[in-house]
Amino acid sequence: MTGDVHKRYERDKMNMEMLLQETTRRYPENTAVIYEGKRISYAELNQLVEALAYYLQGLGIRKGDKVAIMLANCPEFIISYFAALRIGAVAVTINVMSTPYELQYVVLNCDAKVFITAENLAKRFQTVQATNPLCRHLITTTGLNPGSPFHDITHSGLMSVNPPAIEGSDPAAMIYTAGLTGKPLGAVLTYNNLATQADLLGTLCHSTKDDRFLAVIPLFHSFGAAINMLCPVCLGGTIVLMDRFTVEGIFKTIQNEEVTYISAVPRLFMGMLFSDKLKDYDLGSLRLGITGGASMPAELFAELEKHLGVQVREGYGLTETSPCCVFSRLDKAQKYGSIGTAVPGAVVKIFDDAGGELAAGVTGELVVRGPMVMQGYYKNEAATAEIIRDGWLHTGDLAYMDEEGYVFLTGVKKRMIITSGFNVYPKELELVLEMHPAVVASKVIGKKDLMRGEIVKALIVKKPGNRIDEKEITQHCRNYLSAYKIPREVVFVESLD
Repeated sequence: MTGDVHKRYERDKMNMEMLLQETTRRYPENTAVIYEGKRISYAELNQLVEALAYYLQGLGIRKGDKVAIMLANCPEFIISYFAALRIGAVAVTINVMSTPYELQYVVLNCDAKVFITAENLAKRFQTVQATNPLCRHLITTTGLNPGSPFHDITHSGLMSVNPPAIEGSDPAAMIYTAGLTGKPLGAVLTYNNLATQADLLGTLCHSTKDDRFLAVIPLFHSFGAAINMLCPVCLGGTIVLMDRFTVEGIFKTIQNEEVTYISAVPRLFMGMLFSDKLKDYDLGSLRLGITGGASMPAELFAELEKHLGVQVREGYGLTETSPCCVFSRLDKAQKYGSIGTAVPGAVVKIFDDAGGELAAGVTGELVVRGPMVMQGYYKNEAATAEIIRDGWLHTGDLAYMDEEGYVFLTGVKKRMIITSGFNVYPKELELVLEMHPAVVASKVIGKKDLMRGEIVKALIVKKPGNRIDEKEITQHCRNYLSAYKIPREVVFVESLD
């Protein structure tokens, strides 16, 4: 790390809990959030955050306590996240597709004391609340309109929080990612970690307070939180939130709100490119597209620039790296097929199985070190030691690096499927499949798919004489797992050999 970069991180890491206050001080009247036609200024957003933070302190939530947030892309997510940071609590962001089966483990494992969610999702938490005695407080929302506990709390008047002393190494956020053993792991991200992400777009893409960022990637995802929340707030830019959307709805929002940035998984960019509605909208405000979560076919970058009129650059990272550690930056030549070069502060190398560094052009495992690497997995020292060795985070991705430091992904070392930007670990799904009384054994694999990158395919050995079919298997999985983990193909086989 260069001296200048080191000084910048030393400066920023101590102020992450004050990020919103600092931006509010500089740009109080700037629009912070646009959602369903409503606009919230930074001054208004900061006041809402302060009110919720004050309420959480009144519940007894203190520095280091966990606040679980299961919300879609809505202003309440942003308010809840920054309210947790303001009082030194840890924001545990949970996928809104989580089933009661998945919540049961996550809420208990993370030691959450408060659960914040939409009213129509609350029943999932209430189903498992009795077995999670530590999590005694439920706060629900029905939107920004009056009539929900969340609204009453955040509009209860001017409040003043008594913030604790916070160190850069203190936990700030926790995001669960499926593990190789089938049990989710809570990646603990510190204030230092978040600081490495907050100014990435300003540093690498020359973003400013005048930019408008279209948030279609879920904010509970590390990629969405960094690119579409932390970066805009750091700059004083505008977050244009979309929860449910269609490709035409995205076109309309870009045109009406003069969006300058869009970050999305490759599937969404391809949907935009191939849409017959593309010609009907003016997308001239767009300046940059950012893709990640899965590899974009190299030939599509030029097509996107030609037909959408916007440069698209690729980023790479893991939840465990906060997430971005490699980026195809604007001030360097773009090499199609490459995910770019290391971001400021990150060191990336290619290792062989013995931990030795490989020469340029030789494929091995991509490893990362730097201030964006997570603190570790919550309450799991063994899993932490497995992925972080001698200070290097082992990504499990296979890659090679050219002479100029450009990284090219070639495959995965670990058993993992990436579908529409979401990671699916086969072991987790296999455990659920084998809970079905008619299933003897199962094997989950990925199958290449143009739009999704991969789809989930299940091979199943069933008990002799059983008439179980694909529909029943799919429904069984839906009872336990989020929708993106459900197999799209089920094949019954005689054996798994």
